[in-house]
Amino acid sequence: MTEQQKDLFQKFAALASLLGLVAIFSVTSNAFFSVGNGMTVALQVTSIAYLGIAATCVIITGGIDLSVGAILALAGVVAAMLVKAGAPVPLGMLAGLLVGGLCGLINGLCVTVLKLPPFIATLGMMLVARGVALQITDARAIGGLGDSFAELGNGALWRIVNIGADGFPDVVFVGIPYPVVLMVVLALAASILLNRATLGRHLYAIGSNLEAARLSGVNVNGVTLFAYVLSGLLAGLTGCVLMSRLVTAQPSEGLMYELDAIAAAVIGGTSLTGGVGTVSGTVIGAFVIGILRNGLNMSGVSAFTQQILIGVVILLAVWIDQMRHRK
Repeated sequence: MTEQQKDLFQKFAALASLLGLVAIFSVTSNAFFSVGNGMTVALQVTSIAYLGIAATCVIITGGIDLSVGAILALAGVVAAMLVKAGAPVPLGMLAGLLVGGLCGLINGLCVTVLKLPPFIATLGMMLVARGVALQITDARAIGGLGDSFAELGNGALWRIVNIGADGFPDVVFVGIPYPVVLMVVLALAASILLNRATLGRHLYAIGSNLEAARLSGVNVNGVTLFAYVLSGLLAGLTGCVLMSRLVTAQPSEGLMYELDAIAAAVIGGTSLTGGVGTVSGTVIGAFVIGILRNGLNMSGVSAFTQQILIGVVILLAVWIDQMRHRK
């Protein structure tokens, strides 16, 4: 079986799992197939998908990024603090993105220049970013950010609202939430990058055989640095979107999100050994996690049991990946 056939098999398995979960939960709950629940699932999946796309690019190079959850919290609170201080919302969001990119740059420099193992470098950044977020906010949430700050996370494309005879708004079509639109755009852009661009081929080459890539003329340090900066930028974007959805900036937000991102990538077929992975598979993996959580919630399953089940799913995905490479 060729590597491409293995990738297709893994993606098919993830898709089959997704369809199986949809079939099971549609039977256990009548409300599962409602439009409202579908929008809820899509919104819940967006954060996992953003971070999962970032994790895919990093893992393809043979690295790992454990800091994205803390970076998103730091980026979100920086954006909120600037808006609270009177800065325009776009400027605050841009600052959040830049903070995320800066953290990613530091991660990349630690890996490429200081030659630290990615696990250690990003673990250190996780602690630093979380500590800074708690320090600058005194571990307090930032509220009162206004409707304009909430627009990115709560607005929708093509929403249709009519004013009824009683003067109250009547929602004809809820529209497509902006975070979902952004997820589709990011997935398409990342897919084109990995499949069509020279930079994407270099990412795969580094993960497949670093020394061969270097001898082939690939700028290994530069490409690796790009992967970590991209991861930081997407973490910053996730923080801005998430805080906008909540209309409150929480310095403790994003705990364990890095594990969800890695899990989505692995479930979708990204190999932890590097050199293998697709954005479409990662998005499917993100929906597997999102639908699993949503369906278990609607079925009344406790949060503790959900953690156990999701952990088992991750273990199975990694085991399948290991078996694939042994063969």
